[in-house]
Amino acid sequence: MDLSRTASSANVAKRTKVRYAILLLIFVITTFNYADRATLSVTGSAMRAEFGFDAIRMGYIFSAFSWAYVLSQLPAGWLLDRFGARRVYAASIFFWSLFTLLQSSIGLLGSAAAAVTGLFLLRFAMGAAESPAFPANAKVVASWFPTKERGTASAIFNSAQYFAAVVFTPLMAWLTHAFGWHMVYVVMGVAGLLLALTWLKVMKHPADHPGVSAAELEYIEQGGGVVSGQHNARRESVEKAGGWSLVRQLLGNRMLVGVYLAQYCINVLTYFFLTWFPIYLVQARGMTILQAGLVASLPAICGFSGGVLGGILSDSLIRRGHSLTVARKVPIVGGMLLSVSIIGCNYVSTDWVVVALMSLAFFGKGIGALGWAVVADTSPKEALGLSGAIFNMFGNVAGIVTPIVIGYLVAKSGSFNGALVFVGANALLTVFSYLVIVKDIKRVELRPR
Repeated sequence: MDLSRTASSANVAKRTKVRYAILLLIFVITTFNYADRATLSVTGSAMRAEFGFDAIRMGYIFSAFSWAYVLSQLPAGWLLDRFGARRVYAASIFFWSLFTLLQSSIGLLGSAAAAVTGLFLLRFAMGAAESPAFPANAKVVASWFPTKERGTASAIFNSAQYFAAVVFTPLMAWLTHAFGWHMVYVVMGVAGLLLALTWLKVMKHPADHPGVSAAELEYIEQGGGVVSGQHNARRESVEKAGGWSLVRQLLGNRMLVGVYLAQYCINVLTYFFLTWFPIYLVQARGMTILQAGLVASLPAICGFSGGVLGGILSDSLIRRGHSLTVARKVPIVGGMLLSVSIIGCNYVSTDWVVVALMSLAFFGKGIGALGWAVVADTSPKEALGLSGAIFNMFGNVAGIVTPIVIGYLVAKSGSFNGALVFVGANALLTVFSYLVIVKDIKRVELRPR
């Protein structure tokens, strides 16, 4: 009897679960992605004291990342569809980590004006480097997960933004307090460079991964995973669809435009949390940097819990026989209505009530942050990267607008009251977008050029 052949046959018959290891990897990478974005929000108070930034200048520095991030989305999406997530994502992680590391040295530039310019340019470069990250995540999830697991998978990697705040905001606050703001950028930059090497070593397409059994591959593909459509005809399909013609088709689809608009509104909440929230706690609530770092983790925990719960709820609705439209819209609409509670912080003075309202708002935002699952559900199979990039481009215009608008509102009024109303109003606009603009949620079919 050939024991090796028997063992091999058993492995083929058994459905492996390699997709969960891939999900864990992109969750870890996304955690570092958001932690690196948030470095300035934690170190911002110390850097303002050292270099003399005012609120408006700080708002522009915060926005530098998103200017490049938005402008780079279409090229990043094209690169992902042309060359695949493995190589493009590896380069992305390496360069954003390098630019994070270099931010530790802006004090060597001498004058405060030079430091401001250097910091703006490095944040700009970091934004360009990070641009493929989320479209790559969506592309990987669409390839590795069937439809009925995709909501949970997308929610898990998207919830890494909250996990980053839970783990890294207190850590970065402690590093700033104990060693100075420079050390935050050194630690995060070096860790990211190591992570780029890990991605290259571990990541493969499901059809090529040596640990994936035939049963798991069949389960993914039969369940709606984009295995063959992405792997076998990537270059040919992108070229056949046409570059700007493809972009026009995506932007001409009402459902996709509604999804893109909603992502902008959701990201207004995200960027308030990533940029001004710790400064809000220090300036408006009188906390120390260390206290703000610890307190900021509480809404983040709620956001993380809501994010995972939203994905589980959505996928459970699909398994119970509800349509994809109902399964995705119910958590999104319900979650964003909860997020409007952030406005209530303007009417209370007790710190614990403020934290409770912020936690409720970010719990709701987590539940409603299913946009990446919707992108994986609806994007044309030939253009998952490009559709995800357009979605991410719309969403991250909020990263340009939000810090600048809040900077002006705070500078003009001397308080954060108008800023919180601005954030809550965008949560309501998300609800409008999904209920009125987005109708049935289904995969878009491309028209040949």
